[in-house]
Amino acid sequence: MPLSETDALDGLRDALGQLRNRESVALRLLESSAKHSFDPDTELDWEAPFEDGKWFWPPELVSLYGTPLWRRMSEEQRLLLSRHEAAALASLGIWFELILMQLLVRHIYDKSATSAHVRYALTEIEDECRHSKMFARVIAHSGTPWYPVSRVHHNLGRLFKTISTTPGSFTATLLGEEVLDWMQRLTFPDERVQPLIRGVTRIHVIEESRHVRYAREELRRQMMTAPRWSQEFTRVSSGEFARVFSVAFVNPEVYTNVGLDRREAVAQVRASAHRREVMQQGAKKLTDFLDDIGVLRGVGRRLWRSSGLLA
Repeated sequence: MPLSETDALDGLRDALGQLRNRESVALRLLESSAKHSFDPDTELDWEAPFEDGKWFWPPELVSLYGTPLWRRMSEEQRLLLSRHEAAALASLGIWFELILMQLLVRHIYDKSATSAHVRYALTEIEDECRHSKMFARVIAHSGTPWYPVSRVHHNLGRLFKTISTTPGSFTATLLGEEVLDWMQRLTFPDERVQPLIRGVTRIHVIEESRHVRYAREELRRQMMTAPRWSQEFTRVSSGEFARVFSVAFVNPEVYTNVGLDRREAVAQVRASAHRREVMQQGAKKLTDFLDDIGVLRGVGRRLWRSSGLLA
């Protein structure tokens, strides 16, 4: 009797140690989901007004923080910029999660629907649906515009989700989740930040921690078992996705909408050592992991460096 895929891969090791059984990982994540999942519509107080003088994103994480332009801005304008950047990040999150949900459906299309691995993927899709609705509601409640990514990035996303390999999909998943996760872990305990924003980021951090675990375990498995061409394609495509992500992270329209010179603001963000350090720190846990499992090699590594996310 032939071995199942799970049995055949048991005992494999990479630089991080022995790979865990796919089904046992999924079962633990399903158990955690049953205990720690939230309905943002009822969990959060959407009727409470925003509090005067509170931020919508920690000031140190606002893109212009520490620049000459930031020092010239009034406190009111800084707070307004944080409101618009929070909306822009929520908009980016919706775009990314729509891509992720499609990639997850592709991943499980040929797999047994009764497996825990597939059941957890479907559970994650449920989470992402709630997150996208939550982000959309935050944008509407904030009175800011929706900030879609540029048409070029929108179409690149369409291309990526069409041609991406399985390991490439999980690498992109981690990129979209882990940088924001690092920022949100600084946001939800920060009492300077609006209570609603803290509540949104708390829910997202708790539920995304499961998504990160699922993606990391599967990516380790894929980088050991995928054909060599697929591994190489993953290195290059993930590096290119990192370049897109780093540019799309803050929509430059936010600067126009708070009364700043867009060109000057973009130039100062690009020149900001503080901003570069924030982005690299936010990505460090991920880039260390990708380095350990062999993703950051060759052309892919050079692309990651050019993105500004890898020191």
